[in-house]
Amino acid sequence: MPVTKQEQIYALAEPQHGYFTSAQAKADGLLQNTLTAMARRGVIERVSRGAYRLVNFPLSQQSQYMEAVLWPQAGVMGVISHQSALSFHGLSDVSPAKVHITVSPDHRVRRDLPRHLVLHRARLSEQDVEVLDGIPVTTPARSILDSHAAHLSWALIRQAIEDGRRTGKLLARDATRVEEELGETARRARSPAVVSTRTIP
Repeated sequence: MPVTKQEQIYALAEPQHGYFTSAQAKADGLLQNTLTAMARRGVIERVSRGAYRLVNFPLSQQSQYMEAVLWPQAGVMGVISHQSALSFHGLSDVSPAKVHITVSPDHRVRRDLPRHLVLHRARLSEQDVEVLDGIPVTTPARSILDSHAAHLSWALIRQAIEDGRRTGKLLARDATRVEEELGETARRARSPAVVSTRTIP
């Protein structure tokens, strides 16, 4: 049974929370003029250069993350990281106003960064990244270390470690490794203390 172009787009976008890139569409045999026609008819909308969203696809809490990881383009997907990864994992009361993503240091960005994104560069190993609900995100351990390096408040770092232990998202061996890497300050995370619920800008 023949598949229509609209069905083809839906099949491409559905696993990605309704989002896709022009490069993905091209690889699937769909030309740019097809995307332009669909945008004109209101089937899809352009969310950034080379990135689109199905207009009638339901928005979810993960939508902003999917849009963010598709932004880098050139065959590269970003990885949700730092404070945004902590929020994604539900660790600490962190509530960043922007979405943090990490790309390889080798990836060249040739356009202005949107105001709602924060771009980091690092070489992430396979052990540093997991795919949750179709979205690449740094592991809890890596997210905590990155957030600490980016000067997130110690109260929130400590809370993230404790939340990770309590929920099982941070395995005991990983929590120990994180604490060792953070040093003596991190070791105090296991001592009773009042945790701040202040959010970051």
